[in-house]
Amino acid sequence: MNSRNPLIKVPVLNRSKAVQKGYYANIYLPIPSSRKILPKWPPPIRAIIGNTMETLAQGARALGLALSPSQIEQFEIYYRELADWNRRLSLTTIVDYLGVQTRHFLDSLSAAPVLGKGTERVIDIGSGAGFPGLPLKVLLPSLNLVLLESLSKKTVFLNHLVTRLGIEGVEVLTARAEDVAHRPGYRECFDAVLGRALAPLPVMAELALPLARIGGRVIAHKKGDISCEVSASARAIGLMGGRLLDAHDVNLPGLLCHRLVVIEKFSLTPERYPRRAGMPSKRPIM
Repeated sequence: MNSRNPLIKVPVLNRSKAVQKGYYANIYLPIPSSRKILPKWPPPIRAIIGNTMETLAQGARALGLALSPSQIEQFEIYYRELADWNRRLSLTTIVDYLGVQTRHFLDSLSAAPVLGKGTERVIDIGSGAGFPGLPLKVLLPSLNLVLLESLSKKTVFLNHLVTRLGIEGVEVLTARAEDVAHRPGYRECFDAVLGRALAPLPVMAELALPLARIGGRVIAHKKGDISCEVSASARAIGLMGGRLLDAHDVNLPGLLCHRLVVIEKFSLTPERYPRRAGMPSKRPIM
């Protein structure tokens, strides 16, 4: 080492390491001529980039929801695991920090105000990367949640994520909704059935309403103009024992075209529904 220009370990931001560890990475640089020694240990990254998940926290408050520090930390873990696993599984096209907070976490939490009083047992159909079910479970730990996903590679991620988040009362099920809806213990047993980017409403009605108990709700996350889709679903909803309860906008920045459709179950679904796997989407009830 050159005695005239010795080296010192200084903190320098490395994005990939920062995301994983929350700290700066270290490299060696020449000591400035002033010989001023920089701090040995770098501060946490959140001290430099601002409060962790601040966009999520602000959006939750706008929805009338409060997130505790421990819940914010769970969402931070959720983000890191999603970003890491997405490199291998292509779980989502939205992986930027702000985008995940808004278009995944907040979009999921927007269903909380319409879950209905006394909601305890919830099933998320076509859960994929866990949306909207897992963010709602983080918000409402007392929920008994089933994450239903037909692709085993995604349920491997979901099981890992549930463990990392340290939450209980979650069942991850690898199966199709058409099959599960005919199983005892699942058929007409749920207070709320969730679906996000799942299928057109006529198809979702056939998949979801058989799982809802009488008095339960189906909540569909939609985007854009859904007037024609809602009209086209009237027959399927009625045939499955449901009725349209509400359809309203999610009024949050970044979610201006997002909407929630709420369907209430008021009578039993005929035993023949849903039809065998693939038929609801191939030949929707219109």
